[in-house]
Amino acid sequence: MSNSLTEDTKATILLFGVFGKARSEKPLSLREYTSLVRWLVKVDLRPKDLLYKDNVSEASIGANIDHQRLVSLLGRGVQLGFAVEEWQQAGIWIISRSDSDYPTRYKKHLKDKSPPLLFGIGNRSLLNEGGLSIVGSRNVDKVGESFTRHVAQICADNRLPVISGGARGVDQTSMDAVLEAGGKSVGVLADSLLKKSLERSTRHAISDERLLLISPYNPSAGFNVGNAMGRNKLIYALSDYCLVVSADHKKGGTWAGAEEELKRENALPVFVRIGGNVPLGNTKLIEMGAIIWPSHIESSNFKQKLHDSISECGEKPLQQNLSLFESNVSEGITNVEMSFLANESIEVETLVADKKFDRQHESVSIYELVMPVILNELDSPLTSSQLAEVLDINTTQLNIWLKQAVEDQKVVKLFKPVRYQKAKP
Repeated sequence: MSNSLTEDTKATILLFGVFGKARSEKPLSLREYTSLVRWLVKVDLRPKDLLYKDNVSEASIGANIDHQRLVSLLGRGVQLGFAVEEWQQAGIWIISRSDSDYPTRYKKHLKDKSPPLLFGIGNRSLLNEGGLSIVGSRNVDKVGESFTRHVAQICADNRLPVISGGARGVDQTSMDAVLEAGGKSVGVLADSLLKKSLERSTRHAISDERLLLISPYNPSAGFNVGNAMGRNKLIYALSDYCLVVSADHKKGGTWAGAEEELKRENALPVFVRIGGNVPLGNTKLIEMGAIIWPSHIESSNFKQKLHDSISECGEKPLQQNLSLFESNVSEGITNVEMSFLANESIEVETLVADKKFDRQHESVSIYELVMPVILNELDSPLTSSQLAEVLDINTTQLNIWLKQAVEDQKVVKLFKPVRYQKAKP
C-alpha cells in the first residue's frame, strides 16, 4: 500500500496534528475538529478544501474557530514536510478518518470519538481483522503471565490476532507470545511508536506482515498518562472480544479502560480472568457485567467456548464489521454527505435529526476519566509527588489535574507542606 498522504490527511495533520519544535498555535482538539468536520459536511466540503484560503474564512465562522488560528495551523506546510519525511524514512504511514482504509471498526464503535489521525508501521490490513484484546497490569504475577502466554498461544492456533497496548507487563507478554507462536498482533501504542518500530524483534515481525503498530499520537511522543488512558478504547474497538488478565480496583489504565467499555451502549464482550490470586479489580469488573473467562478452554474449542459464555450472560450478538450506512437512518442525506460521512465517522442519526453538534456525544475528558482514580487515593493528605508515585504517573500532568480539581472543589489544597486531600461531601 502507498505511504503517500492524501490531501484530506495532509489537511487533518495540519489542523489536528502535533509536530515540529515550535508551535505558535495550539492544534485543534478532538471536539473542535469534530465541530469543523460537521460544518464541512453541511456545506459539502472536505478537509482538503481548507487548503484553499477562500474556504478558511467561512470555516472559521461556521465552526466558531478563530480565523488566524486556522490560518496559522494550515500554514505549517514546511514543518509538516520535514516531519513526514522523517516518518516515512522509518516506514511509518499516516491515515486520517477521511481515508478509505481507515479502520471501519473505529467508525462503528467510537463514531465521532474515533481518532482523526492514525500513525502506523506494518500491515495495515490487520486494522480490520478483529481479534482478542488482552490487557492487564504492568506488574502481573507469574500465574497471570503464564495465563497470558497460554491464551496468546490459543489465539495463534486459531489465527486470531492479539491486540494490546504494547506496554510492559501483560500487554507486551501477550504480543511476544502470539508472535513466538506464529500468530499476528496489533499494538496500539500510547507513546514512542518511532522508537518501538526500530527494535530488532519488532522489525522482523513487521517484515513478516504479522505485526502492526499504530498510535493516534506523534510517533516521537514520550509517555503521558493522559495518552495512555485515552488509547484504551482504541484497543477494545479493534477487537471482537476483550480479556482483562489483571486489574487493580479503581486504579490504573486497565481498570479505567474496562470500566469505560462496560458502560458503553454498544459494548463489546469483556472477559475477565478468575482464580485464587487475581486482583480485587477482576472480581469487581465481573460484578459490573464482565464475563468470566471460560475454564478448560483449549485451541480446539476456543471460539465455541467464548460464544457459549457470551450467550449464557445474555450479551448482544457480536457486532459484524458492516458499513455505517447499512440501515434506514441515512434516508434524506445527500450523496455527498453519504460519501463523506462514510469516511468521517459522524453519527448519521444526529445529522439526520438536525445536523447540530450533539452535546450528549461530546467525549469525556481525560480529567473526568482519571479523577475518580485520584480521589480514591486522597482520603488522607498526600503531596503531589507521593500521589504520582502511588499512581505511577507523570508529576507535571498530575499537577495540572490537581489544580483543576481544586478549582472544581473536588480536592482541598493544604499548606506547610503543600498536600492534597479529597474534599468532604
